Amino acid sequence: MILAHVRQRNAPAGTSWRLAARLEQGAGQMGTDRWLDLETARRRLLAADPQRAHNAALFRTELTTLDAHLANGLRVAALGELVQGFDSRGDDDPGIAAADELEFGPPILRPGSLRDFYAFEGHVATMWARRGNPVPEAWYRLPIFYFSNVSEIRGPGDAVWAPGGSTELDYELEVGALVDTPARDLAAETAEEAIGGYLILNDWSARDLQREETTVRLGPAKGKDFASSIGPWLVTPDELADVRTPGSTGPELGLTAEVNGVETSRGRWSDAQFSFGQMLARASADVTLRPGDLVGSGTVGSGCLLEVRESTLGRYLEPGDEVVLRIERLGALSTPIVARPA
Repeated sequence: MILAHVRQRNAPAGTSWRLAARLEQGAGQMGTDRWLDLETARRRLLAADPQRAHNAALFRTELTTLDAHLANGLRVAALGELVQGFDSRGDDDPGIAAADELEFGPPILRPGSLRDFYAFEGHVATMWARRGNPVPEAWYRLPIFYFSNVSEIRGPGDAVWAPGGSTELDYELEVGALVDTPARDLAAETAEEAIGGYLILNDWSARDLQREETTVRLGPAKGKDFASSIGPWLVTPDELADVRTPGSTGPELGLTAEVNGVETSRGRWSDAQFSFGQMLARASADVTLRPGDLVGSGTVGSGCLLEVRESTLGRYLEPGDEVVLRIERLGALSTPIVARPA
């Protein structure tokens, strides 16, 4: 499944997000993707068979957002019943909308936490080389992460700006994973079973603030916590099964970044030193992960301007720029850069 929070583009300000699933297009069909309102699907299935409410919790409560669905103790995969059982009423079905009629929000609106790891050696080695040092031996043994700020989550198309006191705004190209079940002390071999889906993550950085903070060996703090962008949708693990190789740390999928239409970064998910299973095992050691928690992979090698600025853009981001991160199968996450609001 591919899931997203959507609302009509012409909806009044403050209109609530609705949870939708992308429908498969038939062979030879043209046009934009179509999205199914999952509450509409739930109601139709319930009307056709009221007994469903006795048999499954999914049919006993109105379906509003993915956040609410997880809070009800249900996993992402449970939504598959709504998609598989949906019977369309034709081209004018009010439960279906074309993508160009919709605005998309963050796939999870209020994540409980965001642990961002440091899993790509290409990126890590470049960062340490800039300090004149080799990669610490411990990095090869321990998946390392920091906690980011979940109060500043942005979705597709939401603007980002440099925080106060910064002139060195940078993007960071990452994979994100959504935990959808309580989990504690997971084994690396099976930990990915706790993942409900994957998404694109842009872990924005203010490099000048970050540079100052790292001199005292605490953080990152204000160089990181002003914005994190996620989206455009959530892709369940089964959608990636055919590009997984046994023993690899990730699917054979490409990641790219572009600024103003010009490619600046390129990497592979499978280049990660650690799998999401290994990252989740580390994250869940002696603590409980909760449904709605996010985990980031860390920046792919070459996946930020700090690494490639001189050979690409020649500068950091400025108002008027547009950053687009793309990951095969996961879509494209676009962000306009604007001046800091007064």
